[in-house]
Amino acid sequence: MTRSLKLIVEALLFSSDRPLNAREISAWIPEATVSEINKALQELVEEYTHLGRSFSLREVAGGYQFRTHPMFAPFILAMLKTSPTRLSTAALETLAIVAYKQPILRQEIERLRGVDVGGILRSLMEKGLIRIVGRKNLPGRPLIYGTTKKFLEVFGLKDLNSLPKLKEIKELASHEQETSPGKKDKETKNQETPALPLSD
Repeated sequence: MTRSLKLIVEALLFSSDRPLNAREISAWIPEATVSEINKALQELVEEYTHLGRSFSLREVAGGYQFRTHPMFAPFILAMLKTSPTRLSTAALETLAIVAYKQPILRQEIERLRGVDVGGILRSLMEKGLIRIVGRKNLPGRPLIYGTTKKFLEVFGLKDLNSLPKLKEIKELASHEQETSPGKKDKETKNQETPALPLSD
């Protein structure tokens, strides 16, 4: 059943609007084990990687999902007649704090950013990027925030361990500072700031 199992898994992934993992898929293919489905998933990932298509099968948000390559986003957006949602610098900073420090209280975020973040937190929750994960056992029972599965999907992350390490970010920042001003200005003129797509 190896060949047909792979095709069944492929069909399920193709038809799904969210990432699927092996355990979920096994519920629809009772004659196959989770191990067999995992093997089929890995084979599909490799096959699509080498096909050189406009999309690939990637492991994101604890499951697998077909994702179009970012270079084709402008054409897809033109077809859908939509524009990608952009997050402000303040929203990105707040989201980064939640992602790296979660579970975290609003007061802790405000201490790090130095400004009120109530409105930004509401906006990020409306976009489905963060959620309330509980309440702290402190006076007033303050809310605790964390990221969502959609956050992993949007940023193409397998899990939270896939977030860039702070050391890597610092090294990237140092490298950018070493770039000469003239070269940097030239590059800025020739490149547009990429938008943050909230869906692929």
